[in-house]
Amino acid sequence: MTIEPSRTHAPLDLLVIGGGVMGLFTAYQASRRQARVAVIEAGEIGDPMTASFGRTRSYRRDYLEAGYTRFADEAVRLWTEFETETGAEVLVRCGCMNIASRKITPDLENTYATLSTTVLNRLGIPVTSFDTEGIAARFPYLQADLGDLDPVGGLVDLRTVTATLQKSLAEAGVTVHERTSTTAIETGEGLVTVTTSAGTFTTRSLVITAGHGTNDVLKLLPGNQLQVPITKDRPSEARYYTPPAETRHLYTSDQMPVMAYLDTGIYLHPIVEGVVDAVKIGFYNPPDMPRGTTSINSVGDFVEQCLPGLLEAESTPVTDVDGCDYDLVADDDFVLGPVPGQPGVYVGVGWRGTGYKYAPWVGRVLAELACQEGTVYDVARFNPGRFVTP
Repeated sequence: MTIEPSRTHAPLDLLVIGGGVMGLFTAYQASRRQARVAVIEAGEIGDPMTASFGRTRSYRRDYLEAGYTRFADEAVRLWTEFETETGAEVLVRCGCMNIASRKITPDLENTYATLSTTVLNRLGIPVTSFDTEGIAARFPYLQADLGDLDPVGGLVDLRTVTATLQKSLAEAGVTVHERTSTTAIETGEGLVTVTTSAGTFTTRSLVITAGHGTNDVLKLLPGNQLQVPITKDRPSEARYYTPPAETRHLYTSDQMPVMAYLDTGIYLHPIVEGVVDAVKIGFYNPPDMPRGTTSINSVGDFVEQCLPGLLEAESTPVTDVDGCDYDLVADDDFVLGPVPGQPGVYVGVGWRGTGYKYAPWVGRVLAELACQEGTVYDVARFNPGRFVTP
């Protein structure tokens, strides 16, 4: 690492500390507003140990709380806007389907699928529902009794997103300083001065999107009383299943949607040509609905009971992605907004493993707060001030 403590950079409108997808989208949105922006990243962009790394993540709108559904819907619009602006194809529009089986969760009316569909319907978002016969006809590889499909959902191609953001930021003159540590922060007279191993930055606004390093950065703020109660989480198990050649076509994204059985902690991503050549199935503890006691206690249990066609498929642990830790917040809500008592300083953290889909929306919120002194979105529920320690 080259240390340049004496180097002073040109004044900025916005400095972002944290170069994951949230930080990069914040810089992207700010640069579109003609702001002078730079990004500081302690590691490297696309580091496998960051929560922004991987091949695919689902994007969906099926939540048990209407607020998150509305913001997820807005995020889909912003993803599409991002594609239009950059010419990149980052969304795999295969749909996202919540499923349930009577033999696993007998009370179908109280499954995540039914409850989240109720929220979607209340908000006027159309869902295509399949019963046992409909599933057998449309998805012959799946054994389930309920399938609620949001045709607008699907997958995000993470590598294309990262590459497109890097290219767009470079074209906009945004410098990204990788392998750069932050050692001091001073505030006063409407400016924030940040000392780093890449030199000193003076900026009108500072946004902190440093994931698990967020509290370390917050500690550098003089007089700061905010520490976010973050814990780490990751999928308990994730496996790739490579189906035999004769049935492979059933499991590609033009035939298979993203699937989730969140009552059991299961999610599934189909094969995406040119992106991932196997079905990915993960097993975790869902933040929106605590997993109860069911007959599914592993990825293998789910395959045996719901996707028996993959029983003979080659199966390998997922080791190239999802090795990161997600950042969970004590009250299960995002932390997004101004740092109390620190004018011009904003923070975004606590994405719960579900946050990637919101990235363009989070970036827009933080860019508006930092560059326009307010946002068009009602984000009061995410106020970081709820965690201020007196």
